[in-house]
Amino acid sequence: MSFFIKGKPALGWVMGLALMYSAQGGNAAQLAAFETPPFNPGERLMLDAQELKWIKENPRVIVATMQFPLYLFKNEQGQWNGLNHDILQRIAQMTGLEFVHRESFSPGELLTMLENGEADMTTLLAMNEERRDFLSFSHAFGGSGWVFVGRDGESSLHSLEQLEGKVLALPARHALEAEIRRDYPAIKLRTTKTYGEARALVESREAYATIENETGVHLYPAGQLQVGSGLEGKWEPDYLAVRQDLSALLSILNKALEAFPAEDMRALRTKWMAGITPVQAPSIWERLSRWGYWCVTVVVVFGLLSLLWNRRLQIQIDQRLKAEAVLKDQLMLQRALMDAIPDPIFIRDLEGRLIMCNKSYEDQFATRFEKLRGTRLTDSAAFPPATAQLLHGEVMEQLRTGQSRFFDRQLMFSGQLREIYHWSVPFYGADGQLRGILGGWSDVGRRLRRCDRFMA
Repeated sequence: MSFFIKGKPALGWVMGLALMYSAQGGNAAQLAAFETPPFNPGERLMLDAQELKWIKENPRVIVATMQFPLYLFKNEQGQWNGLNHDILQRIAQMTGLEFVHRESFSPGELLTMLENGEADMTTLLAMNEERRDFLSFSHAFGGSGWVFVGRDGESSLHSLEQLEGKVLALPARHALEAEIRRDYPAIKLRTTKTYGEARALVESREAYATIENETGVHLYPAGQLQVGSGLEGKWEPDYLAVRQDLSALLSILNKALEAFPAEDMRALRTKWMAGITPVQAPSIWERLSRWGYWCVTVVVVFGLLSLLWNRRLQIQIDQRLKAEAVLKDQLMLQRALMDAIPDPIFIRDLEGRLIMCNKSYEDQFATRFEKLRGTRLTDSAAFPPATAQLLHGEVMEQLRTGQSRFFDRQLMFSGQLREIYHWSVPFYGADGQLRGILGGWSDVGRRLRRCDRFMA
């Protein structure tokens, strides 16, 4: 017994060293798994003469793209990144093709680009009958399911039958839209331009629910929303979609996917998708094991309390610093995602004062956020006084009514008449209280001018 009492400090140090060693080994393995697999020159494809001729005549492939976190998005330097980008880069190394992204801002706009021949392919579309009329789809290389997104506090959705007689918000030309209209005519479909607008309609109670990809749905703040269960039997494989007149390109892509090493594909998916899948509930044996570990830990803690008190305080300080670092990383990620949005985005409090904006908003006003913080629209010299007073009045009226706003309008801004698509939605705190409004706008006139130049 005396040996056991005297040996407890040494035993504690041995256990601590063992845990530190195992943690370091686990972290090293995790980092190794997240590295992008190197390209093996032996992977270059064996293509036939017709395919080689097509590549020589069409070395650049235009990819219709919109930002979808983890799959495709712009980083802080404005460069494309994500799982699909890495896959295209590997295919480029295998084939010699150059993939050039052309950005769109909604699923409907992306489909229109492909229909009009403004792009050759895309990596973000699920297959349905409408799309098969003008697109050909490659072999599948992964996939994910569809999940319901409803209001927090409402009963969780498990099937489409529960939405009969209710409003379902979906982006226009959603992959499931035609099927839902055909098989569930009692569901009231309301289409929007983007997934963000669909979520806003659910938060403002103008729609009962929306449907999103289960991979991306967990990347956005929950707010007043909750993620429900998946749609049974509705799986969304990952495809490369190519215009039907480009059969040679489809053949090349299929050969590249067939030759893509399975371990490299797994490594790429792990690099981007690790940590976003919802954790499954532990089994009863796992729970019993955890309780057993806790019991042993409590016994050890009480036995070594006098020797480990100072160490315990130091561990608490370290944990707090780590938690603060994690929170800071989350805030930096939110800032990066917000700044990656090309359209101006702003957040105003209950008094109409600016409390946050993205880089595009700063660029529009040609100043930094530090100078704009706390200002109202009536304080801005970019608008005529009457226009500024009108906009401020609309903000205060929207805060009073709690309604979302989506509409086109013309405004005098910095001495120029601009045609914009303006949107704003109320946002709420964790306690359910109104905190302000989130909004932004797209310069419709500028986009139309770009389209005119392109068509010319």
